[in-house]
Amino acid sequence: MLVLLPPSETKAAGGDGAPLDLDALSLPELNPVRRKLADALVDLAADVPASLAALGLSERQSGEVERNAALWTSPTMPALQRYTGVLYDALDARSFSGAAADRAASRLAVASALFGVVRAGDPIPAYRLSGGSSLPGFPALRSVWRPVLEPVLQSDELVVDLRSGAYAALARIPGAVTVRVVTEDSSGERKTVSHHNKAYKGRLAAALATSRAEPSTVDKVVTVAEKAGLTMERAGETELVLVTDH
Repeated sequence: MLVLLPPSETKAAGGDGAPLDLDALSLPELNPVRRKLADALVDLAADVPASLAALGLSERQSGEVERNAALWTSPTMPALQRYTGVLYDALDARSFSGAAADRAASRLAVASALFGVVRAGDPIPAYRLSGGSSLPGFPALRSVWRPVLEPVLQSDELVVDLRSGAYAALARIPGAVTVRVVTEDSSGERKTVSHHNKAYKGRLAAALATSRAEPSTVDKVVTVAEKAGLTMERAGETELVLVTDH
């Protein structure tokens, strides 16, 4: 099973790993595109105003441009430690140990506008590039990534796709299990959750990543979720609904 997470706009600073080496990342067939995008980000960083405009940042976020400028020289850390925010707080990967940590490392991957997909332990630097960004001289990122990323993500294993819209657009995965988070009030009315969406997906990802029994079907995903205290329903052949009371 592969659980595909969305990235976060925010990244942890620092790291104690060697500078970025694309050959140290999983899925080496993605490296030609990774290198082109990384070089383009570094070149763009030489023009701060152009970088801010291309990346949709404000002047007070110019530190993000500095991160891009140092992409090839700054320290790295494992991907699951680099990405931060609500989903990753709920995932709490640092709490995994022993066999659970090994299972999580083999099952979790993160979508990335810069790297396409990285595995949990892949060493990456801090950077800023969103799925909806447009780099000068490049078409939309979905046009850049789809031809190379979609074949890589085609698999006989079960894929649970927790990506958000901009990252789901980078590669379509036919047959992947998707999860929609809804809230249900006392009258039974349901609404799509926005604020707590990431937290619940983080909890689900943690349950799936560390489960002793590796889910191989949609129904088994539901079983693992329910054992973790989540309320999950099937809404279609590959669509699940996670029901909350928030």
